[in-house]
Amino acid sequence: MEIFARAWEQLAGRIEGPFAFRFVFQPLMAAILAFRAGVADAQHHRTPYLWSVLSNPLDRPQLLRDGFKDVTRVFAFAIVLDVMYQLIVFGWVYPLQSVIVAIVLAIVPYVLIRGPVTRFKSRR
Repeated sequence: MEIFARAWEQLAGRIEGPFAFRFVFQPLMAAILAFRAGVADAQHHRTPYLWSVLSNPLDRPQLLRDGFKDVTRVFAFAIVLDVMYQLIVFGWVYPLQSVIVAIVLAIVPYVLIRGPVTRFKSRR
């Protein structure tokens, strides 16, 4: 249990200190990419992204590849910055923590914004 407490403390501590700007700029970049993809989805009369991923098992692999292709740079940049943060603050790298941070900063905003943008643009 101590390992989980330490990991949680280290994850929560990233909000302050070196590279704190990434908690604004990386989700913002993911949101911009999601907005562009959502507009394209609406123009091609596609269903909202998350709904399609969850409800269409045949197209799911391709949808996930397309979505990850959109956020690959933001995801990779999030990992690089987190590794730099860990080396500066901890003197050690925890790879799983870097992946968790990258998912939260890049993939979650993308998935949460793309579908609503598609719905909004489809109705207009």
